[in-house]
Amino acid sequence: IPVNCAALPEALLENELFGHAKGAYTDASLPQQGLIAEAESGTLFLDEIDGLSLTAQAKLLRFLQEGEYRPLGGTKPLRSNARIVAATNTHLVERVKAGTFREDLYFRLHILSLSLPPLRDRPEDIPLLAKYFLKKYCRRFRSEYKILSPGALLKLASYEWPGNIRELEAVIQRAIVLSSIPLIQAEEVDLPASVSTPSKRDFPFQALKRRTIDTFEKSYLSQLLMTHRGNVSRAAKDAGKDRRAFRRLMEKHGLVRQQFLHLDRAVRGESHAG
Repeated sequence: IPVNCAALPEALLENELFGHAKGAYTDASLPQQGLIAEAESGTLFLDEIDGLSLTAQAKLLRFLQEGEYRPLGGTKPLRSNARIVAATNTHLVERVKAGTFREDLYFRLHILSLSLPPLRDRPEDIPLLAKYFLKKYCRRFRSEYKILSPGALLKLASYEWPGNIRELEAVIQRAIVLSSIPLIQAEEVDLPASVSTPSKRDFPFQALKRRTIDTFEKSYLSQLLMTHRGNVSRAAKDAGKDRRAFRRLMEKHGLVRQQFLHLDRAVRGESHAG
C-alpha cells in the first residue's frame, strides 16, 4: 500500500496511517482503521517520509520497535505485522541535524538502505525508461504506438533531469500528445529552452549514442513487423531497405517474424474476446 507523506496535511496523515477510534473528533461517529492495519501481512510504502511530523515519527518509531500503535483517540494499543518501506529524495542526515527528523527513527529505518543515483548520473537508462513510458501512455491514451527518433533520444540524454524519472515521464506524455506521426522528432520533445545544446557533464557519449541507435532500430523494426503482421518483405519495403539487409538487422536485434505473427493473433483474439 503506497502513501505519499508529503501530500497530506499533518492531522489527516496521522489519521490515514493509524486510524481513529469512535469519538476521536467531532465527525468520528465510527471507528476507522488506518493503513498500517490495512497492510497487515503486507507492505506499507511511505514515500517522502521526511514529510512526517515529529509526532507521527514518534508513533511510527514505536510501531517499528514494538509492532504496536495507538489509533487517534484510542485507549488500547493495536498490533500489526505490516512491513515498512520508506523513500525520500532528500538527505535525511541533514534533516536530523536540523531537528526536523528524529535520529532514532533514522537509524531504525537505516537497517537496509538503497541509494538510487539521480537520472542525470545514469543516462544509459534513459532509452529503456523512455520506451517503458511510451508503451504505458500510448496504451492509456489509446494512441498508436510511437517511438523516439535518435535525435529525440539524444536530446533526452543531454538534459540534466532535475525532476528525475517523474520529469521524464511527464515529457514522454507530452511528446505522445504533440506528435502526429509514430516517429517522435526532437522538436516534439518539450524541454526547457536552456537545453539547446548537450550538457557539459561527462558521460560515455559513444556508448550512449550506440545504445540509443540500437534502441531506436529495434523499436522501429518491431513497429514495422507489427504493422505488416510479420511480413518481412513488406516491412523492408517500408523501411527503404532490401530484404536481406532488413533480415540482418532483425538478427542483430534478436527479432523473428514468428513472434509478430503470434502477437497479431493474440491481439485479434483479445479483440474478439472483448
